[in-house]
Amino acid sequence: MPDNALEVAGLHRSYGAVHAVDDVSFVLPAGGSLGIVGESGSGKTTTARIVVGLERADAGEVLVGGRDRTSRGAGRGRARRLARAREVQMVFQDPYLSLDPRTSVEAALREALRLHFPRRDHTARVRELLDQVGLGTRAAEALPRRLSGGQRQRVAIARALAVEPSVLVLDEAVAALDVSVQAQILNLLADIREQTGIAYLFITHDLGVVRCVTDEIVVMRHGRIVEAGATAGVLAAPQHAYTRLLLESVPRPGWDPEAIAAARRAL
Repeated sequence: MPDNALEVAGLHRSYGAVHAVDDVSFVLPAGGSLGIVGESGSGKTTTARIVVGLERADAGEVLVGGRDRTSRGAGRGRARRLARAREVQMVFQDPYLSLDPRTSVEAALREALRLHFPRRDHTARVRELLDQVGLGTRAAEALPRRLSGGQRQRVAIARALAVEPSVLVLDEAVAALDVSVQAQILNLLADIREQTGIAYLFITHDLGVVRCVTDEIVVMRHGRIVEAGATAGVLAAPQHAYTRLLLESVPRPGWDPEAIAAARRAL
């Protein structure tokens, strides 16, 4: 088994004159958890979409389990496309938008399982997935509108896990949830990683999230990586002025938003 679940090397993506992703490289070890942090416009979500395959890079490589996902022939043919989809799955910020409002929880899980594993009996696997994300069988027949935000995100996680990916990309996956529900989902994700050995790529602006659930961190600004390293070390002693600004922007006693705004303009 490869030591690294994901390797990203020299990614570039431009939209006209805007360099959304500019020479981005990082490694996510098998079973590891890496956070990509930055404000809106930093390039973190574009990077994630390239990793998943929702966008194509202008240059650079994305390797999953040592296999290249960026060559033009890598995704041709239905079987290859499904295999690529199984390798990397994504959980979005708003689960309601990613779930069919007319489809029950059980039907959504069965649909994913039938697509990727058509010759299996899925009844036991559906129950296993519901248990894995902390949803009982009572939730199986529910439509998304009948569920809370936290429950819908659990369904989205279960659907992603259904195809047994080696990498799960979480794009602001707890940003829309109440703080108490955020904690529940983050604890759930930590338990799942421990149980399965799946690797996580967290895309977030929230330093509290990366502090809780990542081993390493990458800080992006204007499409480039400005700092990277072990999460605890970077947050305890940031070396780049932008990373320090992000830490100072977290509300706390004595917080001065005007001073922070002035520092952001001067950076």
